[in-house]
Amino acid sequence: MNDKIAVVLPCYRSKTYVLDVIGRIGPEVFLIVAIDDACPDATGDFIEASCTDPRVEVVRNEVNLGVGGAVIHGYRIALERGADIIVKIDSDGQMDPVLLPQIIHPIQERLADYAKGNRFFNIEDLRDMPAIRVFGNAAVSFLAKLSTGYWNIFDPTNGYTAIHRAALEMLPLHKLDRGFFFESDVLFRLSIACAVVADVPIRASYAGEKSNLRIGRIVLPFLFKHLRNFLKRLFYRYYLRDVNIGSLELLIGLPLLLFGSLFGVRQWIIAAYAGATASAGTVMLAGLPILVGVQLVLGFFAFDVMAVPKIPLQVILRSRSRAKAP
Repeated sequence: MNDKIAVVLPCYRSKTYVLDVIGRIGPEVFLIVAIDDACPDATGDFIEASCTDPRVEVVRNEVNLGVGGAVIHGYRIALERGADIIVKIDSDGQMDPVLLPQIIHPIQERLADYAKGNRFFNIEDLRDMPAIRVFGNAAVSFLAKLSTGYWNIFDPTNGYTAIHRAALEMLPLHKLDRGFFFESDVLFRLSIACAVVADVPIRASYAGEKSNLRIGRIVLPFLFKHLRNFLKRLFYRYYLRDVNIGSLELLIGLPLLLFGSLFGVRQWIIAAYAGATASAGTVMLAGLPILVGVQLVLGFFAFDVMAVPKIPLQVILRSRSRAKAP
């Protein structure tokens, strides 16, 4: 493959590890964009003074844009420099640059548009992972499956990612979340674009590096944002762009489920206050819509699981380009 590979390296309070990370990035990479995100430690100045790698281009943000904002800045620069595949690696040493060829492999083989690390693939590796991360990532992964429709992936907050320019150019970069929700928001936007996403098993290191992520501060914001994206995805994919059997199952099943549940609760309260037993007809009128509604909603989710994109955008766009060529 002749893909030009670039690395985006967001830098914030990672002065201790950044040079080692840069030094382990292989020769397959032609450009390393180091983003100093208004770092109080002046990481950008430190890199320029200490690093002799000619591939490194230091870029500074005048104000802190957050991890998402820094990566977006790096994405734009890498696209301008002609990169075909752009890899995002954190500069805090928790992501091994030696694994880069594995991360980009699905994209190079035209199997995916976006590839990301999955630290949960090997169960034995979880012994080295803090318990709060195991529990938190499991919960967040399920929410991400709902909000993005990528039921085949796990560990959505993993920041070791690679994206093909065909998919990146389809994303509204100005709308992406600038904070720690960035990776999950990218998955949501990729889902709307019908891009193919692949999980790549990796190992993460927690050998004393300090993470800026605080689980307690992100639980409620993440929950709200996943719910928002879930509702957006349903509207975009099942009612705006297309109407299919899944659309009908949800459209009919959800009202039936809500009606049966609310009617049943109301009749139970009335019967309880009256000290009477609800009639068989009342029970059926509440129970039947619930049973049918549950079946239709489950049918929708079965359809949604099967609707995960399977043909990469880069393949589709390349085929269209060839078809238009004289």
